[in-house]
Amino acid sequence: MNFTKYQGTGNDFIIIDGRDELPALDVAHLCHRRFGIGADGLMILEPSSDFDFKMVYYNSDGNISSMCGNGGRCIAHFASGLGLGEHLHFMAIDGPHKALVQQDHVSLEMGDVSKIKRINNSTFELNTGSPHYVMFHKTPIDSFDLIPFAKSVRFSALYEKEGININVAFENKGVLDVRTYERGVEDETYSCGTGVTAAALAHFSKNRQMGKNKIEIETLGGVLNVEATCQSDSFTDIILSGPATPVFSGKI
Repeated sequence: MNFTKYQGTGNDFIIIDGRDELPALDVAHLCHRRFGIGADGLMILEPSSDFDFKMVYYNSDGNISSMCGNGGRCIAHFASGLGLGEHLHFMAIDGPHKALVQQDHVSLEMGDVSKIKRINNSTFELNTGSPHYVMFHKTPIDSFDLIPFAKSVRFSALYEKEGININVAFENKGVLDVRTYERGVEDETYSCGTGVTAAALAHFSKNRQMGKNKIEIETLGGVLNVEATCQSDSFTDIILSGPATPVFSGKI
């Protein structure tokens, strides 16, 4: 079975063309960084009668996941390489998405967000295809001890059953620095597409930035951009953009 390893700002994925029948996959083994290929998740490109393709995404623990923004950008690039075009319309677990592939840069249209919960002046909860908790820190987050903080929230009584992704953000001269702990991976990842989208929308809401907005996001793995149209605490026209590149291909 052929596969391609992709990364989008350090968020890495195994992608498999599933337009023909596939054998049963041990996703957790394939994603294991010692005994498998190694990845934050695995995606299968499946055929669709109504769209260019269907995106099926698994977390590295082997469980079907909610939407993955960087994964969506990477599988769009993969689909374009299969000859499906540069303007793509595909189905994911949270609904349809459109993507534009321009060489190794992919812009992905995210789903509308109808509400955002303000826990306090610096903490927000919202769903950008996956559930996210966003906390704005008052000082730079380079040395912030993310893992114990994230686990204390992720495995609290409120979130333990369904799980939630934890993001810590710092506003730095018009740029957002963001670090993310992802459920399913149960560790910090180099980047998270739905996470930086959540942080950007929380930033717009926190600062009452109505209308059309755009912001640059700095993650451990590189730079992403998020733009959105904001009305009160709802958001439309959300675009996540940044690099998506193949790392290597192989056979299992």
